[in-house]
Amino acid sequence: MPDLGTNNLDAFWMPFTPNRRFKAQPRMLSSAKDMNYKTPDGREILDATSGLWCVNAGHDRPRIREAIQKQAAEMDYAPCFNMGHPLAFAFASRLAEITPKGLDHIFFTSSGSESVDTALKIALAYQRARGKGTKTRLIGRERGYHGVNFGGISVGGIVNNRKVFGTLLGGVDHLPHTHLPAVNAFSRGQPEHGANLADELERIVALHGAETIAAVIVEPVAGSTGVILPPKGYLEKLRAITRKHGILLIFDEVITGFGRLGAPFAAQYFNVLPDMMTTAKGLTNGVIPMGAVLTTAEVHDAFMTGPDHMIELFHGYTYSGNPIASAAGIATLETYREEALFERAAAIAPYWEEALHALKGLPHVIDIRNMGLIGAVELEPIAGEPTRRAFNAFLAAFDKGILIRTTGDIIAMSPPLIVTKPQIDELIGTLAGVLKTLA
Repeated sequence: MPDLGTNNLDAFWMPFTPNRRFKAQPRMLSSAKDMNYKTPDGREILDATSGLWCVNAGHDRPRIREAIQKQAAEMDYAPCFNMGHPLAFAFASRLAEITPKGLDHIFFTSSGSESVDTALKIALAYQRARGKGTKTRLIGRERGYHGVNFGGISVGGIVNNRKVFGTLLGGVDHLPHTHLPAVNAFSRGQPEHGANLADELERIVALHGAETIAAVIVEPVAGSTGVILPPKGYLEKLRAITRKHGILLIFDEVITGFGRLGAPFAAQYFNVLPDMMTTAKGLTNGVIPMGAVLTTAEVHDAFMTGPDHMIELFHGYTYSGNPIASAAGIATLETYREEALFERAAAIAPYWEEALHALKGLPHVIDIRNMGLIGAVELEPIAGEPTRRAFNAFLAAFDKGILIRTTGDIIAMSPPLIVTKPQIDELIGTLAGVLKTLA
């Protein structure tokens, strides 16, 4: 790793980072292996966030590394506009083997943000293709996160991600979020209360008319906003209402996909089948940027009409189905399968839950919630200084050798699926020590 003086930090405008604070006191990672990062001075940092919700199989997995090296030497790039290469088709076929039954048509993108905007465009074009061209309205959810492109922030509901970027897309409305701490605090798994919030979709339908609404997009488990869980029966109600009114249901599974809940996808975990799903992150174990949109045959086939020499969907990306990304994706799926990592996550999830909830009663902890290998510890904000207490916890945790993630005053954790019980003990024990010292 090159030596980094202060001047070397100036050129990179960092994403979602207080740049001036970071560059005054940088936190650098120089290598990674299995469950740990290593800093330039040789300290090990236990990764409690799977990088950024994406390194589900752990770091530096040999099969994935070797697949990338082999493919780079064979063919670095090939276009997928009117051309093809075998790996993109092979990867799509392999992916379809683990997707929920019925979601077996796959459109490749380069990221979760691109996947979301792709799904929204497909939804609008689908409604038009089936003669429902008045269905142009999109429904998101408060506190939802669907990436950072204009479609994603329009249907998203995190205020700071939206407020400085103008009027965004028109024709968008939002469901209420499902975070009800007054009745659901310290829930283990799905909360008991709040399924009725899905009925707000009926109010929105009555307000705008079903004939104007193309799609509803939600995260089955909202991650980036601080781990908000779906109440029991909530997703089932959304599915029933959307189906009743001819509205597409899109699950954003960029975070929940690829074993995070102990099943390949949240749709299987909750046994609720959407019309489309967006994915990325764990698709390639975070190694190479790639995303995918999964659709039903009904959605896909609506486009397969007209002259066969005409493009059915005027949409795509330079890197759709990239050869090296496809190789990484196939090797990632093989790693998940060979090591039974989805099943492993399901087996260790109860231990994770018990360890996480042992933090109840520590200073400033006002809520704990979990599902699969996801966990959140919500802290009471410092009066007049929202986000500072959790950010202080993040800094102290890094100094003590664990990497956590914070959003607002919520600590969010999502360790790689290879995490062991002793590593969970180390993580939660270190976090407990941090929480005890917070002002």
